Amino acid sequence: MTILACSQCQTTLTCNVDNINVCWCNELPAILPLDSTTTSCLCRECTLAKINQFLTTLYLRPLKEQLAFAKSFHTNANLIENLDYEMQNSYMVFSRWFFLKRGKCCQNNCQNCPYKKP
Repeated sequence: MTILACSQCQTTLTCNVDNINVCWCNELPAILPLDSTTTSCLCRECTLAKINQFLTTLYLRPLKEQLAFAKSFHTNANLIENLDYEMQNSYMVFSRWFFLKRGKCCQNNCQNCPYKKP
């Protein structure tokens, strides 16, 4: 175990460099493209913020491109708070990312549905 500081917020975090398979970061999907800014250690909150920032740019692309990107994450059934959903008044509100991963509309007029007609 190695004690590090988050490169964004300086929060202390524990990194298991000897066995990366048990590290908390493996619970998160590998959404971020690899570049010089993704190789530094971030805490869970900063990592989720960075993933959501990347997804916000993805949402500006045509829906077909969003779906193509999300398709490889379809089998990941593990729901992650602040990525797949947010809690609002004790209710789970699914994110646009959740619906893109699912790949289809359920016709329930969901709040963040990317398939809604404008």
